[in-house]
Amino acid sequence: MWWIYAILSALFASLTAIFGKLGVANINSNLATGIRTVVILVMIWTIILTRGEAKGINTLSKQNIIFLVISGIATGLSWLFYFKALQLGNVSQVAPIDKLSVALTIILAMIFLGETLTLKTAIGAGLIIAGTLVMIVK
Repeated sequence: MWWIYAILSALFASLTAIFGKLGVANINSNLATGIRTVVILVMIWTIILTRGEAKGINTLSKQNIIFLVISGIATGLSWLFYFKALQLGNVSQVAPIDKLSVALTIILAMIFLGETLTLKTAIGAGLIIAGTLVMIVK
């Protein structure tokens, strides 16, 4: 079942790139990111409140809060750089390079989370890195 959500995530990430490129035209990329962020904020809190999921906020530990805040900062920085890259480059180049995050995540998961690197995962990450280099080199 997880893979269905992952495919939906990929679909909506691709739509994010297309609509983001159209939306960032002729405006400041930071302003575009801010508008997008407000929409996401309203959308997710509407879902949380509608489903009654806010009650779990009382169970957050200090560690949960610290790492969620750090993750939020990383997400914000990612979005700021992504929208600037979309503004300056072609979606067909920016989006695949952005997916280098997959290979970087595999490496960081090994280092910080102790996850095991299988041959299949190593080959996949290597292909992503090679593909990224192909997209960058002219």
